[in-house]
Amino acid sequence: MDFRLFWLALGAFAIGAEGFVVSSLLPGISVDTGVTIAQGGHLVLAFALAYALGGPVLASFSGHRDRRGVLSASMLVFTIGNVIAGLAHSYEQLLIARVVMALAAGLYVATAQATAVAISEPHHRARAISVIVGGTTVAVAFGAPLGALIAGYTGWRGAFWSVAVIGFASTVAIWTMLPAGLKGPKLALSDRLAVIGQPGMVPALLGTFLPLVGGFTVFTYIAPLATETFGLSAALLPLILLAFGVGAAIGNFFGGQLADRIGATRTVMGSTVLTAAALATISFLPHLPVTVAQTGFLVLVVLWGIVAWSLPPAQASRVIKLAPEASALALSLNASALYLGVALGSVVGGEVLTYAAPIDLGWIAGLFPAAAFALLVLVRREPSLTEAKLG
Repeated sequence: MDFRLFWLALGAFAIGAEGFVVSSLLPGISVDTGVTIAQGGHLVLAFALAYALGGPVLASFSGHRDRRGVLSASMLVFTIGNVIAGLAHSYEQLLIARVVMALAAGLYVATAQATAVAISEPHHRARAISVIVGGTTVAVAFGAPLGALIAGYTGWRGAFWSVAVIGFASTVAIWTMLPAGLKGPKLALSDRLAVIGQPGMVPALLGTFLPLVGGFTVFTYIAPLATETFGLSAALLPLILLAFGVGAAIGNFFGGQLADRIGATRTVMGSTVLTAAALATISFLPHLPVTVAQTGFLVLVVLWGIVAWSLPPAQASRVIKLAPEASALALSLNASALYLGVALGSVVGGEVLTYAAPIDLGWIAGLFPAAAFALLVLVRREPSLTEAKLG
């Protein structure tokens, strides 16, 4: 394994830590900036949309440039964005900072995956991509809880500054460790989007999009859900994120294993139906005695992390099989579908908080992975050669 991959993964870790810690920061941000928690959720929406839509565009313009320069520059901009967020005195400044971060993050991740493939032996390419994705998984498991813990002592600004430190370290490491002159082909945005036309690609991308809508309907607002609905202390938020993250790490590992053993599509179907059940159960638990509900919520968060995060490695396997000759482009589209799901999830959750109550987040969220499961069932009833290959 090329050691340089781990420096690329460090950048993915910084991006993932910032992305997943924000949900726990929303109560503090709303107090300091004078917005509601639902309005604060637009910080997640803005990041997700900028990442999903801006990443492919920037990657199209920069694909033929020196990758060391692109990676270093994008990570440096991401770092500066975190510094600006930590210094922000208004909601508008924070919103702009997150958009800047997202654009840089989308470009970085797409370029990092392509670079990982380029510097690895052909028979190690899938493993190389998994190292980069692993940076995000570790961020979910440990980076976001650590950021929430830091925020508990220093305020929400401290979380952004700590990510900035990691981002700067990644910038220096990438510039020092990666060789100069490594370039890729210049691909127009139309070439990237053409991958969508591959048979079975749209249903596969919906299989990423819909479960993420459901997951982030709840995850974006997990802080008010935990404190207002379950009566848990805000000091327990790092523990809640850690519980989810540990489950996510377990799910990510076993999701890949299951996809290899029973097939990627079967793994995705199992993940979606179990995720729907886990999310719906969140709305049921508060009707139980308080102690039982609180304990059940903490246990359920771990189980939710396991079943939900068994999806990404299986979905990555599916989209690569659909377009093996353009795997990097297919993975880029899958990442865009993921972040569009995050974006819509933050909107749905915000609307639930505006017109209903946090207790309603779970059952409404569960409708989206349930829809993904129904779509997969319909597709499998009319199997094509492509779907047969997917398993």
